[in-house]
Amino acid sequence: MHNQLTPGDIKKMQEEIEYRKLVVRKEALEDVKEARAQGDLSENFEYYAAKKFKNKNESRIRYLERMIRTAEIISEESGEDEVGMNNGVEVFFEEDGETETYKIVTTVRQNSLEGLISSESPLGKALLGHKAGERIFVDLGGGNGYHVVIRSIDKTTDGDDALRSF
Repeated sequence: MHNQLTPGDIKKMQEEIEYRKLVVRKEALEDVKEARAQGDLSENFEYYAAKKFKNKNESRIRYLERMIRTAEIISEESGEDEVGMNNGVEVFFEEDGETETYKIVTTVRQNSLEGLISSESPLGKALLGHKAGERIFVDLGGGNGYHVVIRSIDKTTDGDDALRSF
């Protein structure tokens, strides 16, 4: 399965790759060189830590490049009054009377603790394409689910949330 990414996600990934290649890589190589100059490598913790950081950076670069190469590009466009990618949505949960605000994002950027839900999650799938005031059933599979009401849609969100990094 390919990862679904928006053009904005790809741009952020390319910026991170460039930063890691031009800034982080240079710093990591310098750290390795300094640690190696301290002598005996068999007991040199700084050398091993520097090598580990360098390798982690290179791994992240390869990961991001692979994500871009294999991505399925999805549109950020949606109807004027419909929930779309990178839109904020205020949702009322009928069962418990709670109101929550979420932002619909791609799986790469999802973070439920920060209110960023994936467009591939049950709630994200249910909300996409619907309008404020609509009552929607969120299907959890096997006939289970719950109802929500879309209270409002915020189209002004800018999509500048950071990509997850390791």
